Amino acid sequence: MSKFKFFKISKYRKLRLLYSNNSSKLFIIFLHGFMSDIEGEKPKNFYRFCKKNKIDFLAIEYSGHGKSSGNFLNGNISKWTNDVKISIKKIVRNKNFVLIGSSMGTWLSLNQFKYFKKQIIGLMGIGSAPEFLENLMWKKFNKKQKNEIIKKGIIKLKHGEYEYPISHQLIKDGRKNKVLNKKYDFNIPVVMIHGTEDEVVPVRYSRKIIKIFRSKYKKLLLIKKGDHSLSEKKYLRKINHELYNIIKKLKFN
Repeated sequence: MSKFKFFKISKYRKLRLLYSNNSSKLFIIFLHGFMSDIEGEKPKNFYRFCKKNKIDFLAIEYSGHGKSSGNFLNGNISKWTNDVKISIKKIVRNKNFVLIGSSMGTWLSLNQFKYFKKQIIGLMGIGSAPEFLENLMWKKFNKKQKNEIIKKGIIKLKHGEYEYPISHQLIKDGRKNKVLNKKYDFNIPVVMIHGTEDEVVPVRYSRKIIKIFRSKYKKLLLIKKGDHSLSEKKYLRKINHELYNIIKKLKFN
């Protein structure tokens, strides 16, 4: 495994990257989920996949996540989208790329179509969660929770072993980043992968993404008994198979 690299995006801000230059014509870009990082099994898996297939690879850790600089509570969809945009412009430059988004990472991936219309040539989503802040959080908050986040500016949500600090500014910014009401007129391979036992994000979100694309090649793969993360080896093998099929269609292999 290559050492992680840090990319300076301003005088006081730097992002951590997992980057592999294999001198290919194609980049695979992985965007992780909410409060995650680039040390998980999925980025490592895609790093190895790209090494084996001699494809350039980039995983981006957004500000306030992992070991990237910044305070998580100051972050939001707009800022993390911008982190991704700046990283792509600096590192990927003019090369074509396939985006792989995990959970929130798919939301950030969809936002990149505003900036890289000609360079994005494939999209894969894993447990995709576009617009989750409004639909899976705010709309499910009870009156007490809504009053707390409005008054204090933050609420701490418990989910299993984890506690998520959710700020009011994060919720409000999410409303400015709607993607499911758009039509994406891009004829690129679009593959959504979702576990049937995903208790975090309903599969309907992957179905919605499939519908908003006008691509000739669209596929929804439901992984039986799969969880939200889909980080186990047996799931990653299926994901790699779908990624390989996308690359074959692009004739970059």
